[in-house]
Amino acid sequence: MSKCDVTEASLPLNSPAFLSWRKLQLSRAKLKASSKTSALLSGFAMVAMVEMQINENTKKDLPEFQGMFIAFAICTTLLVAVHMLALMISTCILPNIDAICNLHLVSLVHEAPHERLHWYIETAWAFSTLLGLLLFLAEIAILCWLKFYDTSKSAAWSAVIILIPVLVIFLAFAIHFYQSMMAHKYEVTVSGIRQLELLKEQIEAGNLERSNGLLMNASTTQIV
Repeated sequence: MSKCDVTEASLPLNSPAFLSWRKLQLSRAKLKASSKTSALLSGFAMVAMVEMQINENTKKDLPEFQGMFIAFAICTTLLVAVHMLALMISTCILPNIDAICNLHLVSLVHEAPHERLHWYIETAWAFSTLLGLLLFLAEIAILCWLKFYDTSKSAAWSAVIILIPVLVIFLAFAIHFYQSMMAHKYEVTVSGIRQLELLKEQIEAGNLERSNGLLMNASTTQIV
């Protein structure tokens, strides 16, 4: 076992330093996942916008597709902007967290900015995994409609019909995941409070035994 592993193993699992170290590792994982997801999806959105070719029939019926083109432009712009914001937050914060994590010293966890920048990390995570994915699904639906409507209306409607249950499942999973995480955090918090109460009772019992021992020693000394 290395020196770093011994340093981490010497700390109790319910100590504030070890809990902060766990939060640091979780923040690091969130930022890494956010940066990878944002880079991939924003790149796909840019390629889809550049490579999209408009059919001749669509150009002739441009007034009818004006709303879809506006929706596609807004969705693509929001998609790229949201993922770029998440990528910027991850790129700025992740090096400061990696510098502490790579040392493998729990005693230096207070030097990491994950506690102070907690809301920024959660914002990047939400933008990349929730809002960004919703916009990406919406862009796929709009892109399929613009691409296939003139060639085959059935193909355009099929893409939209397939994406509707996928979107519902995605939202249901997101809500269920959020509720499960909140329940897990509540259980962990309750368990921590119980452990603190037990520790307090043990300390009070130890202090009471010490005071009783001092009183017995004092009474014995007086009798002698």
